[in-house]
Amino acid sequence: MSRRGLILFAALSIIWGTPYLFIRVAVMSVEPSVMVALRVGLAALLLLPIAAARGEFRGIRPHLPWIALFGLVEITGPFLLLGYAETALTSSTTALLIAVVPIVAAILARCLGLDRHLGWRRILGLAIGFGGVAVLVGLDIAGDQLWAVGAAALTVTGYALGPIVISRRLAEAPSLAVISLALGFNALLYAPIALVQRPTTAVPAEAWWSIVVLGILCTAIAFLIFFELVKEVGPSRMTVITFLNPAVAVILGVIVLSEPVTLGLILGFPMVLLGSYLATRPDRAREPVATP
Repeated sequence: MSRRGLILFAALSIIWGTPYLFIRVAVMSVEPSVMVALRVGLAALLLLPIAAARGEFRGIRPHLPWIALFGLVEITGPFLLLGYAETALTSSTTALLIAVVPIVAAILARCLGLDRHLGWRRILGLAIGFGGVAVLVGLDIAGDQLWAVGAAALTVTGYALGPIVISRRLAEAPSLAVISLALGFNALLYAPIALVQRPTTAVPAEAWWSIVVLGILCTAIAFLIFFELVKEVGPSRMTVITFLNPAVAVILGVIVLSEPVTLGLILGFPMVLLGSYLATRPDRAREPVATP
């Protein structure tokens, strides 16, 4: 990885380790749909004028269907599902569940023909990673919280598909135009839902500030870095940012929200990280297969 790639990697790993904290704070006071609508709306308001001023929308029409697909798999479903998951799970637990994104990305790449060879190390990584999730679920999650695990699993699938859509179908499109339009699309989509589910009682200031941070730092700025990182290191490698995300989320959860460090986290966390490392490590026995 180049020096630029390492800098982008470090920045995004830290930035995307913080949303779990802010989402948890926000959804304790407002509906997840309201949080998502304000989050994407604020980010769109910041990025759309910049993209327009730079003339990045010229020639964007052929890319619109793929931008819509990217918006659906990376934002529409995951942002809402993650919010609902954190109404039942701690931010630390949710972050560890989301940490299996590289493992799911490796499976999707294999299923879609983007990576046709899985050596024994990568297969072992898949087994260890999912074993870590099983440990977490078995030790820390009650039966009435399993629906939240399902929501997190769907979120993981969307996050794994997003970089693939970018790499395969949107590599030539201006990144700022892509993300600002995807956010604008979701802002329009969620606006009427949020209006119906708007809070009817006073909302604490920390919830509003959490949403502001989610919109500006964790969405607008983070997605700009996200696109540059995908271009620099590719979609599968890019998902390895989840190696550090859970660590940041756990630290913040323990310090800020006084969340417990459970046995499931202690045992499951290193298994998920090791599994992700092995599952995304290129096999030395073969050169990567070129794809059209």
